[in-house]
Amino acid sequence: MVTSRSTVERQRLALLALLTAIAPLASAAPIQDTPMTGGDGSVSQFDHNAYSLPLGNLPMTERLDFSVGNSFFRNPWVVAPASTDARDGLGPLINTNSCQGCHIKDGRGHPPAEGEPPVSLFLRLSIPAGDDDRELVERTGAVPVANYGRQLQTAAIPGASPEGDMVLDHREREVALAGGESVTLREPRYRIDNPAYGELPDDLLISPRVAPPMIGLGLLEAVPASTLLAAADPDDDDGDGISGRANRVWDVRQDKTVPGRFGWKAGEPSIEQQSLHAFAGDMGLTSSLTPATDCMPAQGCEDYPSGGAPEVSDKIANFITFYAGSLAVPERRNMDDPGVIAGANTFAAIGCAACHTPRLETAADAAREELAGQTIWPYSDLLLHDMGAALADGRPEYQASGSEWRTPPLWGIGLAQSVNPLAGFLHDGRARTLQEAILWHGGEADASQAQFRQLAPKQRQSLLDFLNSL
Repeated sequence: MVTSRSTVERQRLALLALLTAIAPLASAAPIQDTPMTGGDGSVSQFDHNAYSLPLGNLPMTERLDFSVGNSFFRNPWVVAPASTDARDGLGPLINTNSCQGCHIKDGRGHPPAEGEPPVSLFLRLSIPAGDDDRELVERTGAVPVANYGRQLQTAAIPGASPEGDMVLDHREREVALAGGESVTLREPRYRIDNPAYGELPDDLLISPRVAPPMIGLGLLEAVPASTLLAAADPDDDDGDGISGRANRVWDVRQDKTVPGRFGWKAGEPSIEQQSLHAFAGDMGLTSSLTPATDCMPAQGCEDYPSGGAPEVSDKIANFITFYAGSLAVPERRNMDDPGVIAGANTFAAIGCAACHTPRLETAADAAREELAGQTIWPYSDLLLHDMGAALADGRPEYQASGSEWRTPPLWGIGLAQSVNPLAGFLHDGRARTLQEAILWHGGEADASQAQFRQLAPKQRQSLLDFLNSL
């Protein structure tokens, strides 16, 4: 198809008008001026191990704890009873047998190829909440499915039956870009075959989740809750079309509701709770924080040997939490490249920085000295935003709606496929490239996505070069 000169000119003028309208936003967004994306703990590692280093400012006295935590994160857990009784008790219903099985080299997971079993993507499950479920949702986030719980376990230890098979296929659609280019997007479609514990309900809600990267979690935990709440604008009082809000989730340790900040819908308040819920849901392992797994009474999990009570001791849980909070963020690269500089300005100009907040500060009195008082560049406000119908999963979690997602941090994203060549982007890994990920944005990001499509090819490439420099 040939685009007329008059059409191109109208597109150019429309884009100019849009950029002019949001110029105040662009000037307000800080442009990163240091390669130290993760503050003083940033590291200069850019290969397949880029996400696996300890904080650069981690004291030598704590590096042994990091290594011990790494061993429990990386190595497989086994079925009880076993001679390796420090890491037995796996299952009986599981998605994987190690943390590294999902967070590949501490990075992103990926969806399975069509016809293959999932490796690092699983399905959250629930049913719609009724009036009598208010307290349950306040404390757990969602109503479990009878005989299946809140997560589909697609594997099991010998003698037990997996809950079912997750089946994935795609349909494709084309998106046109200015300059005559087009991009093919793959829309994933999920279903559950061979349910082993009874029929699944007609009102079943599912949400696919791919494992997110682990870098910088300790720094994000050290950002004060007051910072998140100050950035929230749930009613869009400033009229900019962006209405980020904090999820409100149950903190088991504090025994109260607090702002969430981890997980695809900001459904977890802390690294510890996120980690130990994953042990319970993904590997069927109990801890003092999560004494029950996702196994439902009718599934008979108590008939299988236990690895102890709890199976993940407090000592091991502390090592793993420390490890997860100590993974460093890689430094920025190519910051002096003219295309990268232009891309950073375009990122701000078309409104991406309204949600992907470039700069945050950690608390001066953070619990760990190496995390305290750091200027960091995560490119996230850690808030929920409505991303539109195309990305909606239809499954609420705590106060997050079926179309809301937490803004994922972008730091280190240019190295994602160096760490895991199969890594995908967005909550279910559907986007094979960063450009595809941008084109899936809708809802509050619809205007920015439309502007991206209208950029000249060179401008689009500069923006992508900027993202790849992070």
